Amino acid sequence: MNVLILVKYANMKTGINLDLTQLVQQKLKEMGLDQRDLADAAEVTESYISQLLNRKKMPPAPERTDIYDKIGRLLKLPAGKLASLADIQRKQELKKRVLSLPVPLFKEVRELLLGKCKRGKRLQVRSIFEKEPFGELERLVTQKVLDVVKGLAREELGRENWLRIVARVSNRSYKQMRVTVLDFLDADVFNITPESCVSFMDPLIVSWDIDLVSFGLDIVLNRKIAPTRLKRFEFVESAGRKPSGEEPGLQEFRKDRSLGGDATAEEVRFLGQLRFEDSRHPTALYYYRELQNLRDPIHFRRK
Repeated sequence: MNVLILVKYANMKTGINLDLTQLVQQKLKEMGLDQRDLADAAEVTESYISQLLNRKKMPPAPERTDIYDKIGRLLKLPAGKLASLADIQRKQELKKRVLSLPVPLFKEVRELLLGKCKRGKRLQVRSIFEKEPFGELERLVTQKVLDVVKGLAREELGRENWLRIVARVSNRSYKQMRVTVLDFLDADVFNITPESCVSFMDPLIVSWDIDLVSFGLDIVLNRKIAPTRLKRFEFVESAGRKPSGEEPGLQEFRKDRSLGGDATAEEVRFLGQLRFEDSRHPTALYYYRELQNLRDPIHFRRK
């Protein structure tokens, strides 16, 4: 019995078999530190640290945050130790979530989304949402809005000044906004919270509009915060289009520097959108001539 106790104690001292929460709490006690010290080191709120240590919040994904490096340095832990434990804990938690049934959105989340819907279509969309709670349309809109805001957050997260601008627009502190972003990047359509929406999604999204026939979706972003104002998504499938793949002639055109060596990414994208009957396959020379037509101002009228 004494041997087992000694082994257990040795494991606790070395951090073996401890999860993220246990290891951090143990190190805090050993070093005489508290949650405030941890929050200051990670540049987040003390409330956020408290929720992590009390298992009320799942640890953020290691690839989306720098808090594990900051906390690890404070607690004098090996590099990557906390990130590794967080990854294990997240996988265990996600397995539990997969087995549970999805629940409808928070009422506040739905109301915020509907409030951003184009005014002339709001009543119609609301009727669909309420008739089929968390149905296909509601999930589609929510997911695409989430994708847009998450994509913007990932691109700009490294810029401290951008985060401070968003914090100011949301009437929050820099630390509070860092916590909000961490939560938001981990959210999906099944667990997004009203807090994330109000403090992060709300200031970034100006409005959205959807074509209920084609399901084309336009999302307008806040120009003061986002580098682009409009994001457009098309979901309808047109008959006669090839499902995937690039024309062999376009591939040859791109490889031949004498033909497509100076084509821009936007021009290549335009050429790739050209469609033909299944029996017709244009050559590399065709794409070269099409590019010259595109560049020639004589082929276009000015408004």
